[in-house]
Amino acid sequence: MARKQMNVFSLSFLDAMTCGFGAVILFFMIINANVDLRREETLDDLASEVDRMELKVLTGRRNLVEMKEDLVRLIEQWSILRDRREQIVTEIRNIEEESDAINADSSTRDEIIERLRAELEAETERLADAQTPQIAGDRVRGFIGDGNRQYLTGLRMGGQRVVILVDASTSMLDRTVVNIFRRRNMSEEQQLQAPKWRQVVNTLDWLTTQIPPGTQIQIFAFNDTAWSLLDGDGTAWHTIVDGSLLDAAVEELGETVPQGPTSLHAAFAAMRPLDPRPDNIYLLVDGLPTMGEVPPNRPGVTGEERVRHFERARRSLPFNVPVNIILYAMEGDPSAAPAYWLMALDTGGSMMAPSEDWP
Repeated sequence: MARKQMNVFSLSFLDAMTCGFGAVILFFMIINANVDLRREETLDDLASEVDRMELKVLTGRRNLVEMKEDLVRLIEQWSILRDRREQIVTEIRNIEEESDAINADSSTRDEIIERLRAELEAETERLADAQTPQIAGDRVRGFIGDGNRQYLTGLRMGGQRVVILVDASTSMLDRTVVNIFRRRNMSEEQQLQAPKWRQVVNTLDWLTTQIPPGTQIQIFAFNDTAWSLLDGDGTAWHTIVDGSLLDAAVEELGETVPQGPTSLHAAFAAMRPLDPRPDNIYLLVDGLPTMGEVPPNRPGVTGEERVRHFERARRSLPFNVPVNIILYAMEGDPSAAPAYWLMALDTGGSMMAPSEDWP
């Protein structure tokens, strides 16, 4: 049997192909390993970026919620400021209207003042012509003024039942607001010696000298309340026999320190228990009341409120009884003089504004 021959070229080719194929596989495996590594690195980078973006989204949502809350607060504040602006505009308009009304009334007020001055001059002349010496023997008290002067007051000193009301509030310390605050902080001894208060005490002293014996009288001092200078409760009349009772009343007023607000309602209410009712009233006051029937719930009072307090208190006066007013006018109360003048005119009384050295 013939022996088969071996082809050397075929074996060499197969070896080469096998080695080449193995090299290709090895190269592919190396490349594939590098690709996986790079892919993992890329994925890690992308995951980190995703985390950063999610954090930004969460932060943005929180900021958005806070911004919405801030926006709601700003809208509420804007609404409040808008309402406040409307209130301020309304107040400004009201003030402008009041200012226009005051300016419009200035001419009327000047005319009233001129008419009052003319009436005062005419009354002074009439009294000067009709004046006759009075007999001192029909009086229970005397009053010695400065020098030997005669005063023409125009006050009607008649009546069988006389009530004297004396304002003893803080404003009686002085005629200016600044000095009132200054004197209020002084000692009680200095307040009692205030020139305006001494004038009020001397006025009561002078009035009581004009009252004849046999007259029934009651004297009240008042601020936010009223009290009698003659007895405890002030519910009864006192008949004048001699000057001792009136001396005690003047002395007690001189030892009273002016303090507190002014309530005409308290002063007029103090006369109600008197029976029979008075037929002549004397009111010593320096301005419109600063409170009404009840204590105010806030400090301070406006001019309009003082006028309203005055009108309400005026309605409580006894009907058809003359009210004679001695007004110690002070600054900052321009409505007081016309208001009290009308009260005196309507009741059939009289009004005077004494100089600082009277009586």
